[in-house]
Amino acid sequence: MADYYSPTVIQPTIPIADMTPLERLLLSHIFDAEPHGDGLYFHAWERPADLLVLNRAELQSALAASQAFSSSINTYVAERMSQAPPGEHMIDLDLSGTSWEFIVQDIVRRSPTLCHVTAVTSFTCSKMRPDGFGGMAVLITADAVIGKSTNDIIEEFLHGAGLSPAGDAAEP
Repeated sequence: MADYYSPTVIQPTIPIADMTPLERLLLSHIFDAEPHGDGLYFHAWERPADLLVLNRAELQSALAASQAFSSSINTYVAERMSQAPPGEHMIDLDLSGTSWEFIVQDIVRRSPTLCHVTAVTSFTCSKMRPDGFGGMAVLITADAVIGKSTNDIIEEFLHGAGLSPAGDAAEP
């Protein structure tokens, strides 16, 4: 069996003051978070997590403390929490219906210091599989989340050389 990895690095360091308590809590579970100056450096050595298991009281407290801020994750988490059984102390929070990029975009929108954040991801595999290697870069601004994979770049190169992805000459 092959294991696929997507180590990811977020730059620059995100100021703690620019994040809501809920954003900080979630991003610190989606990524590894290291203090760096007055911010947090986010990275994931294996892959960003999209299924989080969080303490209900901690999640409720962070959500309540974040209500005064404009953040799309507030509504998403509130809806997921309302669906959790009332007696559960731990909440399984499936973030596959949203994306950490949009959490970061909300931070950039509110930030007095950040005009953008970038993410660089490499795709690797424990076996030499043709679909197991590559990478991507993402630029997150207040107005856009855009990205390009190494496959996109290769397709652009091929198009520029007049070739199709199969290696044949492109149709005129």
